[in-house]
Amino acid sequence: MKAIRRICIWSWFVTLSLQAFAAVSGNTGAKELKFDDWFADSTLRIDYQFGGNVSSQQVMLDKQLKSSGWYGRRLKLNELPLTGNGNITVTDKATGDTIYRNSFSSLFQEWLSTDEALTIKRSMPNTFLVPLPKRAAVISIELLNARHEPIAAMKHVYRPDDELVEVVGESSLPYRYLHRGGDPKEVIDVAILAEGYTEEEMDSFYVYAEKAVSAMLNHEPFKAMADRFNFVAVASPSAESGVSIPRKGDWKQTAFGSHFSTFYSDRYLTTDRLPQVHDALRGIPYEHIIILANTPEYGGGGIFNSYVMSSAKHPAMPPVIVHEFGHSFGGLGDEYFYEGDVMEDSYPTDVEPWEPNLTTLVDFGSKWENLIEQGTPIPTPVADAKRYATGVFEGGGYSAKGVYRPADECRMRNNTYPTFCRVCDAAIRNLILFYTEP
Repeated sequence: MKAIRRICIWSWFVTLSLQAFAAVSGNTGAKELKFDDWFADSTLRIDYQFGGNVSSQQVMLDKQLKSSGWYGRRLKLNELPLTGNGNITVTDKATGDTIYRNSFSSLFQEWLSTDEALTIKRSMPNTFLVPLPKRAAVISIELLNARHEPIAAMKHVYRPDDELVEVVGESSLPYRYLHRGGDPKEVIDVAILAEGYTEEEMDSFYVYAEKAVSAMLNHEPFKAMADRFNFVAVASPSAESGVSIPRKGDWKQTAFGSHFSTFYSDRYLTTDRLPQVHDALRGIPYEHIIILANTPEYGGGGIFNSYVMSSAKHPAMPPVIVHEFGHSFGGLGDEYFYEGDVMEDSYPTDVEPWEPNLTTLVDFGSKWENLIEQGTPIPTPVADAKRYATGVFEGGGYSAKGVYRPADECRMRNNTYPTFCRVCDAAIRNLILFYTEP
C-alpha cells in the first residue's frame, strides 16, 4: 500500500544498530532536559492547515487547545526520533532553548507528488500534540521535500495566559483496554478507533480490535517488548455502517469521513479529518493511532507519527495492520517496487532516504552497513538472498532501480512474509527504546 515515508536480535546487533540509529537521527549530543522543569502534566494540541500546490506551499495555524495529562515521551525531549518529512519544535521564548522536538509525515505532502497538484491548490488539516509549556514558547513547524529541503514553515507563540487557547475536557466515548503494559505515562499508548461502526456494531468492533492487537503482539519486536505498550479500543460511533468506496459510488456518513481511492489509488484508505480523530480521543491516554474501518474491502494506509487505517474485515487485516504500523510508528519505507511504477520517482537517487530500511548508497554508512556480514557484495544479487539474509538488494521505495532494501523478503515488502527483516526489526526496537528508556 502506498504510504509516506520490524525474530529477536542478538545483543551485539542491537548495540550496532543503536549506533547507526543515533547517527541517522543526529541525537548524539543533545542535552537531556527534565520534563517537570519545562512542562506541565498536560497536552497542547495544535491544529494546522497545510495548503498549496507543487509550486508553493503554506502552513497555517487553525487553533490551539489544551487538556490535562501528557502521554507522549518524557525523555529525550529535544531530540528527533527520525528525520521524517517535517518537524515541529518547541522553544522556550525567554531563553531560546529547544525544549521539545518531533517529526512527522503528512497526507498533504504525499498529495504534492500527484498530477492533481500540478494544476490546483488544496489544503488538508493536520494535528500535532506537544507537552504543555509552563512558560511562553515559540512553536515552529517545517515541511520538507524529498531532498530534505524546507518547502514551508511558520512560527507562532503559545502563551499560558492566552484566553483563546481552548480548554477541552474528556470525550464521553466508552473505551476498553485490550492490553496493558504499564503506566500510560511510562509506556507507548496506542488508541484504536472505530470507523464505520454504528452503536449497535460496537461488539464487532471490539472483536476486530482484539485481532489487531493480537497481530501486533505476535510479531517481533512487539512481542518481546509488549510490556512497553498499552492498547486501548475507543468506541467511536458512525451514523452509517461501512466506509466510503468512491469507485463503486458508495458514500457513507462515518465518524471520520474515510474513503478508499485516495489519490485515485483503489486500495488506499485514508481520512483527512484529523481534528475529528483527535476530538474522539480527548482525555484518553494516547500517542499513536490505529483506525479500524468496518469493511471487507482490501486496503489501508499508514503515515509516520499520524495514524494507521486498515480494513477490519478483510482476511489480510492482521499482516496489513502490522505493515502499516511499520510506517506510522516505525517510520519504515515500503520495500516493494514494480517496473514502471508511477511512484518510482519518490526517492531522488542522489539523496539518502530518511527511512531506516531504504538506501540509495549515498550515505550507506548511516544505515545498516555495519549490520551486514563481511564480504557481502554491495549491491547484493537476489540470487544470493539465501546466502546473505541481510544485504543491499536493489528495488524498494516503489523504484526498481537506484533504491535498495536490506532483505529480499520482509513484512515491509509483502503481506505473505511472516516477519520483519532484521534491519526493520532493529529499527522498530530502537524507536521503542528511544521512547521508553533514558
